[in-house]
Amino acid sequence: MLCKNKYLRAFSILIIPIYMSSKYFSHIFIVAAFALISSCKEKKETPKDLVLEISVLQVTQQDVPLTSEFTGQTYGLSDIQISPRVKGLIESVDFKEGSFVKKGQLLYTVELLPYQNNVNISEAKLAESKTNLAAAKADYERIAALLKINAVSRRELEGALAKFESGKERVAASEAELRNAKIDLGFCRITAPIDGVIGISRVQVGDYVSPGLTAPLNVVSDTRSIRVRFTISEQEFLRLFREKQKENSNIQGGSAIQLVLSDGSNYSETGTYSFANREVDPSTGAITLEAKFPNTNGLLRPGQYVKVQVAAEIRKNVFVIPQRAVIEMQGIYQVYVLGDSNKVQMKIIQPGPSFKDAYIVEDGLTATDKIAFGGTQLLKNGSVINPKITEWQPGMSDK
Repeated sequence: MLCKNKYLRAFSILIIPIYMSSKYFSHIFIVAAFALISSCKEKKETPKDLVLEISVLQVTQQDVPLTSEFTGQTYGLSDIQISPRVKGLIESVDFKEGSFVKKGQLLYTVELLPYQNNVNISEAKLAESKTNLAAAKADYERIAALLKINAVSRRELEGALAKFESGKERVAASEAELRNAKIDLGFCRITAPIDGVIGISRVQVGDYVSPGLTAPLNVVSDTRSIRVRFTISEQEFLRLFREKQKENSNIQGGSAIQLVLSDGSNYSETGTYSFANREVDPSTGAITLEAKFPNTNGLLRPGQYVKVQVAAEIRKNVFVIPQRAVIEMQGIYQVYVLGDSNKVQMKIIQPGPSFKDAYIVEDGLTATDKIAFGGTQLLKNGSVINPKITEWQPGMSDK
């Protein structure tokens, strides 16, 4: 063979003269010659490529509800802040934190004595004003009688009348002062404004409080229903609004609002749309929406972060394929389609919105197509495979 002949000629040219001049190394040269010849054996022929077993599935055709997902935060049906309206020391905290309280139930007591003293002082001033009014009235009536017999001048009558009218005003002012003192005394007893769950107190007995504090003493929330506020982009808002205006629109009603909790579980109750904010936030280009959810089991609490899923549209009878069957390169989406003789060919598709772990395919496939579901990185146009028919539904890989 060529390889053998080439190396043998080289070997004979270099080695034979040495061999003839030195018989002592004859055995070594013979072994080297055989080693050289064996190294030149031809490579064995490579076996034919193995036929890969690839999962293949029939393109699914079905109605698909398209959902948009947004991040939202929960609020009580009413979240009422409890703030002091008088200043003083907290004398008592009259509720259990985190418990359910009823409207009118006593929550805090601010020291009563200074405000009770104000009430007593106002009552005394009112009594004094009423006494002075009675005296002024008597003087006025007496002088009026004397004027009839010309025993006093009209000027004295006018002075007595002015004193009498002034006495009336002082009584009215004293009554108003007493009312204010009683109102302030009433504010010393802070009560629940609504039925609801009360939070952790920010003050304890002995703390000084006054009106205008930046932080409230507490918050009471009505949690029979929960409000969820979330924001959507202006573009999404316009799309949903226009879709809703279409005749025979697929936009569903407000009942198509679902919650996904922080642990990934779905909330059992369905929400209803409440309102949209009056304006788009110019700094973010987003608009705030609110939905309301029943909370009969008390699972939801104000302040939770949740995902809001809005089923906005239903695509009728569309093609659906797994996302992991799609190959994307530089914005071009392709799949391997099974053809004749179990050969696969690459097809360019136009994917639409995603649905669970799938894509809606808007163009590029037919109802009879079968696509490669796995091992696509090992394939190329014209590859022959051993197809393994696989059952698949959207969402299977999420379970």
